[in-house]
Amino acid sequence: MKLDHEQGRYIILGSIDGILAVLGVVIGTSHVVEDPSIIINAALGGAVALALTNGIGSYLAESAVEYGNLAELEKPLLRSLESTTLERDTKKKIWNDSITHGGSSLIGSLIPIMPFVLFDTLSLEIAIILSISVLAILGVYSGKLAKQSLIKHAVRMVGLGILIVLAVTSLGLQ
Repeated sequence: MKLDHEQGRYIILGSIDGILAVLGVVIGTSHVVEDPSIIINAALGGAVALALTNGIGSYLAESAVEYGNLAELEKPLLRSLESTTLERDTKKKIWNDSITHGGSSLIGSLIPIMPFVLFDTLSLEIAIILSISVLAILGVYSGKLAKQSLIKHAVRMVGLGILIVLAVTSLGLQ
């Protein structure tokens, strides 16, 4: 299955949201507790909330935009496009984009959680390294979609990851 640019955009957006938001939860929680089960539960709660809000938010926003586009098409046609192939395609696009955005958020959220499930030591450090590595891969994908420098896009993504790590860590939650 070939992904279109719209789905690619939602994969990037959702994954970035998932990785960075949950990495922030993981870092913040790690500063106040050492119990991995508490960190995992807090992060999973954030992951599910983020996936649902991104998916539902995409659905609401895409519905407004796409149905607005349909309404604009109806004006010169002087007829309703309800129950047409165009409306069915619009509904399908809205659902696909929403599921892609929410699903990518959930999958991205699992990246910083996995080290706490799989390792007994250095879980936070592994979570940070793994998250930034996946951001680099997303940057390459972003550059490929944009038909621009893969390295430039990867560096920007890694920079964003490092910025989030530094910002959350500097809060000094104790």
